[in-house]
Amino acid sequence: MHVLGARPNFVKAAPVVRALQARGAAQTVVHTGQHYDERMSAVFFDELGLPEPDVNLGVGSGGHAAQTAALLVGLEREFLDRAPALVVVYGDVNSTVAAALAAAKIGVPVAHVEAGLRSFDMSMPEEVNRRLTDQLADLCLVTSPEAVGHLANEGVPVERVHLVGNPMIDTLLGNLARFDVGRARAAHALPDRYVLATLHRPANVDDPATAATLVGHLHGVADLADVVIPVHPRGRAALLAAGLDDHPGVHVREPLGYLDFLAAVRGAAAVVTDSGGLQEETTVLGVPCLTVRPNTERPITITHGTNRLVTPADLVPETRKALAEPPPPASRRPPLWDGHAGPRGADVIMEFLNGR
Repeated sequence: MHVLGARPNFVKAAPVVRALQARGAAQTVVHTGQHYDERMSAVFFDELGLPEPDVNLGVGSGGHAAQTAALLVGLEREFLDRAPALVVVYGDVNSTVAAALAAAKIGVPVAHVEAGLRSFDMSMPEEVNRRLTDQLADLCLVTSPEAVGHLANEGVPVERVHLVGNPMIDTLLGNLARFDVGRARAAHALPDRYVLATLHRPANVDDPATAATLVGHLHGVADLADVVIPVHPRGRAALLAAGLDDHPGVHVREPLGYLDFLAAVRGAAAVVTDSGGLQEETTVLGVPCLTVRPNTERPITITHGTNRLVTPADLVPETRKALAEPPPPASRRPPLWDGHAGPRGADVIMEFLNGR
């Protein structure tokens, strides 16, 4: 049983689901409804070829406690009713940790895809979710080598840990020919040259003063080049209240589907983000990425990719530098980011299930 809650989960799950299907595994998909907007959820299932969810729990938004509590109740019920041999969870959202906890409490084994990533910043809800999920998981499917060391340092037995590569990159490489920059430019009125921005982390958007400071620096970026920002529901109100769209060079857009969004990323002169997955996707696409965070759980995107960490105050000079430099090569990829992580992960899962 695959438990999916937010759009990054869908991108990571698609190659694993496909590979398990090819190996004859019976599968069910539970959509928790953590992302419940059509543009944040259903369109991804359609574009990625994921099977329709067997159930949608419809938990919706809410505070961490309320949302996680609703997830625990709903997921435990599904696990008891359907009796899966294995629960597969993805990434670091509330649905991930809730599924791992509910399954572990009733003795259902758990596989965690994207295990071992660490920002070492416990103020991030995602870091809490990652650490707890990895302690509960029977299988830790790892996307990059440094994650293996993090799990070893935390006492996770070595036989649980498997470096399989990054299934998010499987999805990207498998759809590369569908990322039509010209079509996305026409469909969403994108300027000829633009910086794409996505910002939604609590540390950046929850405090009105912090959001206002960040918006001011984004306006500075818009003085250098047009800024296109598909606004995530998580930060929409705060960013607009801070005057995000008061600058003529800032183009606010609704959330985009997977294909249009990655086409817009592919066509961007640079990306400004606080997203985790986008650091990985820009690494493979060869697009300069400025991550507005003090840390990253994906340092391999800095050592082997196009990513650099910036403060809000550094955003304008770092963007100016990125726009002036020649585009970085897209050929330098982290190990096992080769489009075959899904099949490797499926092999690990099948071996585990057969062994039981």
